[in-house]
This record gives sequence, structure tokens and C-alpha cells, in this order.
Amino acid sequence: MKPLRVKEIRNLLQGELISGSELWNVSNAIYYNRHELTKRNSLMFVSRSDSINWQEINNKGPSLVISDKPSSELKNALSDTTVIRVRSLVQAYWKFMDHYRNLFQIPVVAITGTCGKTTTKEMIKHILSKRWNVQASISSKNEPRQSLPYLMGIAENTNAAVFELGLGNTGNIKHQCNIYQPTIGIITNIGVHHLDGCGNLEGYIKAKSEIVDGIKKNGTLILNADDANTKKVPLQSFKGKIIYFGVSEKSHFRASNIKFANNGMNFQIHISNKKYNAFIPGYGEHQVYNALAAIAAVNEMGMDIDEAISQLATFKNMTRHLEFSDGLGGSTIIDDTWTNNPTSVEAALKVLDSIGQGKKVILVLGDIKRLGNFEKKYHREIGSMVAKRNIHTLITIGSKAEDIANQAKKEGTEATVHIFKDVKGAIDVLEPILDENSILLIKGPMSSRSMIDFANSLKENKRK
Repeated sequence: MKPLRVKEIRNLLQGELISGSELWNVSNAIYYNRHELTKRNSLMFVSRSDSINWQEINNKGPSLVISDKPSSELKNALSDTTVIRVRSLVQAYWKFMDHYRNLFQIPVVAITGTCGKTTTKEMIKHILSKRWNVQASISSKNEPRQSLPYLMGIAENTNAAVFELGLGNTGNIKHQCNIYQPTIGIITNIGVHHLDGCGNLEGYIKAKSEIVDGIKKNGTLILNADDANTKKVPLQSFKGKIIYFGVSEKSHFRASNIKFANNGMNFQIHISNKKYNAFIPGYGEHQVYNALAAIAAVNEMGMDIDEAISQLATFKNMTRHLEFSDGLGGSTIIDDTWTNNPTSVEAALKVLDSIGQGKKVILVLGDIKRLGNFEKKYHREIGSMVAKRNIHTLITIGSKAEDIANQAKKEGTEATVHIFKDVKGAIDVLEPILDENSILLIKGPMSSRSMIDFANSLKENKRK
């Protein structure tokens, strides 16, 4: 965080100094009881309903408390704590963040989408980090409450920022865009997820579309030209620049000659009548789409295409994202337990279509969560996808995933099907059939520690 004088903050917020000194600098900001107080020189927003531990705050002093509590409740501050009372904490909170964000005239990228958010964000960060100091959200920790600490991570030496936008409910993306004020927005794709928080697919698309109005004036929107649901995003109100990526002719960043290579994908990129050869670590056509979005973003920030492609080739594919390992009996294990939704399942099955030819293909599929009233529909659709393919063994884990198995059997799958409530018992099915000709895909929700541990237990290098 760029240090700010307490007096400057009080003037900005038009607050009343209740106690303490204002002649020192704040170098950290949190929302009290939402974020952990771990640093000295911290500003904290304290709501009327919060119970204040003055000793804890003072122990990390000098500390700055900003609150709209009655003055009588704020006079218990200790010697190393400054207290400023404001009329409205909500207004003060947003005014402070808007002021802080606009201290920096740097490119800020915000990424949403059903799949590929974290990977695309990490690709952009990796490419830019060769030359720039980049602030980014951590892993897939993209909840709205993380937005304040991430914004405060922008400092005087920051050249660019890239943030992943989490969506659990309608309004989440709008909230985060109000904080980040992105100059570049990316929608990787829109599949099916979080229907419990958005009502239905139309509500989910509408929630994703919030990014359109969240981009700063004269900003850039980067969209998947080939994604059916992204085409439903209303763009009439957007006055900035739109860049499309994909394989269709509409794409400004277009991929062709996509081929599986050693540990990744070879492809060509067509940009403004020029053609470039590229490679991205990680398997699947979806990985190429992620790469196109990342290259479009860094190019919009001024990076040369050749340099971006060269740096992209050194990207390290993310853990548990179609991660290949040697497994039991000489088998190949594909660990895809990072996330689980219909779009990511389909992408993983498409990878198997290419690399699983001539192999004994085994699927271990877990529950897909947050589908609301539509969970049976989409689990059955996955069962239909499985039934169309040459699968040796299908194992489902969880009560919801049982619909995958039942639908696959209903549609005449030739796979041997096993249904389990949890991972117990699945290893007894797998051990006798895993050999050098076997390729096993395991997909489950990242919230399922048992699925993640089970995937690790199948890998030779992770077994005790």
C-alpha cells in the first residue's frame, strides 16, 4: 500500500478526530472483523455493530479506527490508537477506496468466467512479470471480501494489476468492479455454475454481464467470440473497445492449427493479418482460449506479441488443472480436482478424446455443487456426454453424481459403472484395472478434501 497521512484521510472523509494523533502514516487497510489485524500502521473500518477489542487494536499500534459509532463508544481508545468518527461508514469506505484506486494510473485487469479465470489471470501475471511489478489476486481466492486487501496491495512500484472476480450471487461482480475500477475486463466463457445464487442460467449470464458496466470509461472488454452464452451479454451500453478471441473469423486474436504436443498445445495466432507460432503448457483447446485472452490483454497494455508468446511458453501449468502424473500400475492419472462444473467436465472429456485414443479410459466423477434446482438436469447431461464416449470404467462419488451414472447406463454406456457415496471402496475397484495402458481422469469440487486426497493417493509419487 502507498502510505497515506492520517490527516489526509480525515480531510478526505470529512471526519471528526475523537482521539489520538493524525501526524503519522497508514500503510495497511482492513475492514474490522472481516480481515485479520496483523500489521501495525493499519487503518480499519469499524461498523456500528462491531464489538471493539481496544487492547488488540492498540497492541498493533499505531492504529487508525474509522467508525460511525456514537462518540461515547469511541472514547475508550488507548494511547496508540487514533479514532476518526464519520457520519456514514459505508460512504467513508467507498470514498476511501475510490480515492486510493485513483492514485494509480495503471492498467488493471478484471477477469470473470465460468472456467479459466485463475489460469488466465496467472498467465497474464506470468507474462507481465518479466518486466513489470504486478499485483494480483492469490490463487482462486476471489471472494468479494478479499477485494479491499487486494486493492491495498497496489503500491507506488506497481506497474499493473490483475484480479479474478468471484461470483456467488448477483451483484458480486458489480461490487468488485466498483473497488478495482478495471481498465480491461475479460470474460473467458459462460457455462453453468452458481445457479443457486443467480436463480437460473439467464440470471447467471446477467450476473456475469455486470463486468461490462464495471470497466472504466474508454476501457477495453475482451470476449470469447465462440462462446454461445457470452454472445447473450448485452453490449449496447459499452462505449469502450471490444476485442474478441477464439477460432472463428470474428476473432481479433484467432487460433488455428491447434495440436496436442509434448506437455502442451501448439497453435498459430492470427492478429491483424500476421501469423505467429505459439505453444502453451497444459492440454486442451480450452487452454489455447485462455492463452489467447492473456495475449490479447498484455498486448492491449503495450507488450509486443512475440515477447508475449515467448514468455507464455515458459508458463507453468497450474496444479490440479488437468495435471498429469504417473499412477498405480504404471497408469496415467489426470488430476482435475481444482473446480467442477459442467463446462470444465466437458473440456476435460474433450482432452481425453484426443489423448485417450487406444487407452483404457477410466473416469472418477464427483458431485457438482451450486446448481440449485437444476442439479439433476446438468448431472444427467454429463451422463449423456459419458455415454457417447468409449469409456472402460465410470466411477461416481457422491449422491448428486449418482445421476451421472444412472443417465450413462440409461443411454447404453459400455463402461462398467460403479456408484459410491464417498471415496471409500473406489480404490478396491481401481487397483486391479490400473495398468500401463490406463488413463484415469478424476474430477471433483475443490471443496472436497476427500476427492483431492484420493487423487493424490492414486499418484505413485504421492503414495507412502
